[in-house]
Amino acid sequence: METVKGFCDFSGAEALKREKIKEIIIQKFKDYGFMPAETPIIEYEKFVKSDSQDEVISDIFKLKDKGKRNLALRYEFTFQLKRLAKNKKLPFRRYQIGGVFRDEPVSATRFRQITQCDVDVIGSTVRDETEILKLSSEILKKLKINAIILINNRKLLNEILEEQKIKNKAEVIKEIDKLDKIPESEVKKNLKKYNAQNLLNIFKKPESYFKKYKAYREIEALKKYCGFYKVKVKFLPSLARGLAYYNGSIFEIKSKKMKETIISGGSYLINKIQSTGISFGLERLSILSDIKTDNIKVLIISINQEKEAIKIAEQLRKKSISCIIMDKVSKALDYANKQKISFVLFIGKKELEKKKIKLRNMITGKENLLNLNKIIKILKAKK
Repeated sequence: METVKGFCDFSGAEALKREKIKEIIIQKFKDYGFMPAETPIIEYEKFVKSDSQDEVISDIFKLKDKGKRNLALRYEFTFQLKRLAKNKKLPFRRYQIGGVFRDEPVSATRFRQITQCDVDVIGSTVRDETEILKLSSEILKKLKINAIILINNRKLLNEILEEQKIKNKAEVIKEIDKLDKIPESEVKKNLKKYNAQNLLNIFKKPESYFKKYKAYREIEALKKYCGFYKVKVKFLPSLARGLAYYNGSIFEIKSKKMKETIISGGSYLINKIQSTGISFGLERLSILSDIKTDNIKVLIISINQEKEAIKIAEQLRKKSISCIIMDKVSKALDYANKQKISFVLFIGKKELEKKKIKLRNMITGKENLLNLNKIIKILKAKK
């Protein structure tokens, strides 16, 4: 049976890759002092909607329980921070990884269930903003993804809109946010409805032009700290981030290999406290990343020697060497080839009489009779 549209199964090599990416992300989050958190997938619909006016609210999955209560699947983690951060010692630094759900159109890189990997600092400073960008760049390096970090500031955007005497700020910002999604001519046409088409000409001016705005000082401060942390960023005055709750720095990280944004975030208020955060989409990272995964390392073939095969498997596992046991040589070798298992151990009567084990390299086809300690050294070196 097929999955529901916009939802996916992951198994085998793809699941291993996703697991490896999560391990890399979690370790980096911990390196920067973030603590884990878990929150319910289902919340009261009223809480999910909260006081937000964002269009994304119209895409939430709604449901009812047996008590006829109006509920919804979470569409992101940020709104749940209102509850998590209450009465916490500041700064409150948490990371969270899990599924979020959006009832929206799907594509090759847009799904209805997304695994988000978020970090947020409640009670943040410009240094925290920079550290979030730094850890993002380090994660991308580990995942072998070439990308560019784009920055802007909502205060700067608002200042420009005020200068241009534009009234419908929220609507205009949502239109600007479409610049990387639809042709500029279409965005210009949409902006004409608000008499805001001149913004596109302003956004094309050199960075020095924006120094006249008061809010640009926050851009300068962020760039200064990025220099301290050796983080390369690019100022993009048209960067908008459509969500209405952003009130300061905003970030998007893009790769030339994908049209859509792969990482995004910014600064906002949580319980009237200045905060900042960033979100990684696991699905898009998995598409772009070219990392090696830890597949099954060894297949042990028991040739009527079950007790010894189990004993050897247990010794390998104690050394954190992944292995499985099979019998029937031809079937086992076929399995090893199809699963791309690098090494096979043959445990038979002849080998045991010599107190050796036959090790076959499935890539080269080379075989050697070796003792277990020597085999362990070879396998550990290949990890």
